[in-house]
Amino acid sequence: MLPGSPERELTAWWEAEAVDAAKAQAAKDQVRVDPGAAGEPERKGEEQPKEPAPGPPSAAEEGDARVPPRPPRTVPVSRPKPAPAPAQGLCPHGKSRSKGRSCKRSSNRSNEYCSLRPVTVDSSKARTSLDALKISIRQLKWKEFPFGRRLPCDIYWHGVSFHDNDIFSGQVNKFPGMTEMVRKITLSRAVRIMQNLFPEEYNFYPRSWILPDEFQLFVAQVRMVKDGDPSWKPTFIVKPDSGCQGDGIYLIKDPSDIRLAGTLQSRPAVVQEYICKPLLIDKLKFDIRLYVLLKSLDPLEIYIAKDGLSRFCTEPYQEPSPKNLHHIFMHLTNYSLNIHSGNFVHSDSASTGSKRTFSSILGRLSAKGVDIKKVWSDIISLVIKTVIALTPELKVFYQSDIPAGRPGPTCFQILGFDILLMKNLKPILLEVNANPSMRIEHEQELSPGVFENVPSLVDEEVKVAVIDTLRLMDPLKKKRENQSRQLGKPLATEEDPADSEPPDALAGNANPEAHLPSICLKQVFPKYAKQFNYLRLVDRMANLFIRFLGIKGTMKLGPTGFRTFIRSCRLSSSSLSMAAVDILYIDITRRWSSMTVDQRDSGMCLQAFVEAFFYLAQRKFKMLPLHEQVASLIDLCEYHLSLLDEKRLVCGQSGTSGGRPPHSGTPQEAASTAQLTESHGPPCTNSAHKLSRSRHALS
Repeated sequence: MLPGSPERELTAWWEAEAVDAAKAQAAKDQVRVDPGAAGEPERKGEEQPKEPAPGPPSAAEEGDARVPPRPPRTVPVSRPKPAPAPAQGLCPHGKSRSKGRSCKRSSNRSNEYCSLRPVTVDSSKARTSLDALKISIRQLKWKEFPFGRRLPCDIYWHGVSFHDNDIFSGQVNKFPGMTEMVRKITLSRAVRIMQNLFPEEYNFYPRSWILPDEFQLFVAQVRMVKDGDPSWKPTFIVKPDSGCQGDGIYLIKDPSDIRLAGTLQSRPAVVQEYICKPLLIDKLKFDIRLYVLLKSLDPLEIYIAKDGLSRFCTEPYQEPSPKNLHHIFMHLTNYSLNIHSGNFVHSDSASTGSKRTFSSILGRLSAKGVDIKKVWSDIISLVIKTVIALTPELKVFYQSDIPAGRPGPTCFQILGFDILLMKNLKPILLEVNANPSMRIEHEQELSPGVFENVPSLVDEEVKVAVIDTLRLMDPLKKKRENQSRQLGKPLATEEDPADSEPPDALAGNANPEAHLPSICLKQVFPKYAKQFNYLRLVDRMANLFIRFLGIKGTMKLGPTGFRTFIRSCRLSSSSLSMAAVDILYIDITRRWSSMTVDQRDSGMCLQAFVEAFFYLAQRKFKMLPLHEQVASLIDLCEYHLSLLDEKRLVCGQSGTSGGRPPHSGTPQEAASTAQLTESHGPPCTNSAHKLSRSRHALS
């Protein structure tokens, strides 16, 4: 359990989620049955359609000929009327507006509201996210460019990768390197580093081996455990590194399985211990697809959706045996596999069928007396710890593609976390998906060979809400809120009847998102940063690594940069000469050269740097646990680097007016300055000594 366990704080957040989800589902089911019933109570925070739309909007209205298979339930898609709400080309008073003209009223506030342009979204690369994205853009009344735009857009929505297009401004819904970081092998390595530092905190990830590099280690460790416990009869699951949607996954009982030998010859893979005792619902195994928004890397911001999807197997579960290892519909929960089963059930209900909402599962567990607050607490902890493990290398990718001081977009990304609940309700991380499907329809066979895309209400229930990410990333939100405050306060006390507005128009001006439901994403970091910041040791190592890279855009640390790091942090000594440092660099770099994600340049990657850092920490602080050794060495390095920065600051202030503050230079300038300071000494040593004399020196 974490020191200062986050469970008490985290569970308070989700205390009412099961009840709220049940009430919300009942309300939505009622609206779905009779959305136009007379006397139906208006749901707070949602806009009620006044009449059924005669047909889909034209291409001119949406900016694209493609439209979703049906309009969203809570959003009217008929043409907006000129009054009372402002529409495109109209001011808040309902009068037409042309270029260079505005509504000629005495109130300047109205003119300011008229001038607020809609947010622009480039959806030309959205791919499978397109239908859900269109619904969200239409709800927000933003402007979509389905075929791209010559002028810059505010938001770019990419379906696969950050590199889908060249972007120099705005926001893009992908981080550089995310696709590489969540692949099976890279994710396993990132989590393994954290397991070495904090084994108890990262026991939610199954024990894994990377093939073919660790095949002999895998065989030896399995044999050793079996020798110690002859009753142990494990099952292992083999996942190809580049596989997706269940492709190439299979189960084995022994490392000598002939299929495993075939994997070694074809493509790299990860082999993991198989979870033999999962939680079952209706005698079926299932997993949870939970949607997580990584809003920012620095500072780290994480949001989690309040609901997710539960994907079920289509064959009753039995523990693995040589007879049923090949039954994929029993053991693999992948939707893309089970949809081909004859037992797959499409359902319009959130609580039945082969795909359900996670809130419906929590409702059933709660009815049986399960503490669902504890379940949510453990899941949130798992998500935060996993993102902390991924963040360090993502920072290296980010500075490579978007170097500081150069124009570039800001990034955010929706991730799909696949989580399995064990029989004891402990969550286990299966994998992380960088491009979770946002499709809100499924293919249904009407007659032999005749298929039709049918809306999936369960998918739409969850996935359209997840695109509420757009509302969190709204680049004009602050400006809109400021204008709403400026409009709201004076208008509330306005006594001139000539300038008064109808109540509906006033409400629309004060809160342009009043017709939308509440955002389904809840912040978990930095909200709970105090409980998890002690885990961010590798993140601090990544900051040191990036500082000494030396060249903008590189992801590898050269030998000169590594020597500069050692000298600047004063890590060399009589027992660790610079010759020994060079040998350490060569040995570790050579071992990692064939395993790195990026091969664009040569040198020491971040994970190799982490290994070298562990080695140095163990030499300098021998009697401490590994995480304390590493933390002590990081403190020592940061202390000596802060002294160098103070010297640079004092020299700049006392020498010329053009001196730079600490960390203001480029990485190569920082490395060069540190090397010169170490070799020749600063020109203002006395001033720097006085400035730092009061600080506690670290041994």
